[in-house]
Amino acid sequence: MRVIAATKNKGKIREIADILGELGIEVISQADAGIDVEILETGTSFIENARIKARAVALLCDDAVLADDSGLCVDALGGAPGIYSARYAGEDATDTDKINKLLSELDGETNREAHFETAVVFLYPDGRELTASGEVPGRITLSPQGEGGFGYDPVFYSTELGKTFGEATEEEKNKISHRAKALGALFELLKA
Repeated sequence: MRVIAATKNKGKIREIADILGELGIEVISQADAGIDVEILETGTSFIENARIKARAVALLCDDAVLADDSGLCVDALGGAPGIYSARYAGEDATDTDKINKLLSELDGETNREAHFETAVVFLYPDGRELTASGEVPGRITLSPQGEGGFGYDPVFYSTELGKTFGEATEEEKNKISHRAKALGALFELLKA
């Protein structure tokens, strides 16, 4: 079966292909499928945004489609930045801008508990839908640590790894990441 990943992120596509490849699923990007569509994420949850992306791409092809949405949820900020993680410091903000805004909002805060969350939606060509989600617990550090990863990785201390995602290797992060957990749960649904 061929699946179109509703993303332009090559790292995500590799991760999806690595996990679902065992099921004989060929994963290609929407770009490789000739689909160039801008999708507005207007949902109020990760699962709604993933569904919006999956349906937008599914309208333009006859293949199965997989989409995800993820973000950082900080307890002391009521779950923010959440679904707005990518746009938290403005549309054109850099990763450094987002980190600086987050650290500024947590200045003096003792509760720094947080988690990364991912929701995935898999649409079959006939419209049937499978959903799965994954979370990875952690806390926000006082300052960036490590040069790896992207986004909030340098300030997200993973309790499972004992270091920030910015200090972790890509392999370490991918083994326990929120996306890996969501894709692992989807793998089990597809296998059944």
